[in-house]
Amino acid sequence: MITRIQPDSRMSQAVIHGDTIYLAGQVGEPGEDVAAQTRTALAEVDALLAECGSDKSKILSAQVWLADIADFEAMNSVWDAWVDPANPPARATCEAKLATPDYRVEVIVVAAR
Repeated sequence: MITRIQPDSRMSQAVIHGDTIYLAGQVGEPGEDVAAQTRTALAEVDALLAECGSDKSKILSAQVWLADIADFEAMNSVWDAWVDPANPPARATCEAKLATPDYRVEVIVVAAR
């Protein structure tokens, strides 16, 4: 069974298949610095996981996309304060051109229910 959370004509914010949750990329508010955008994106991850019956302790993997890899330390300062230290996920961080130059970071998560 597949359950789609907050679907629209283009995409769903989350898709649940069995006990696995796939989140769409989460971003912050355009114009904020990378730390603020990371806090906002991670708050969205928390909210979506809760809506799906999960939480950050059950994250299996995360992809963090930065518009500028020079923001790695600033993003990590927020990530490190947020992540469950007893259950850190597998994670990759890459530099990429994001959907708009106003976005500095995008976070994509796969979690268990």
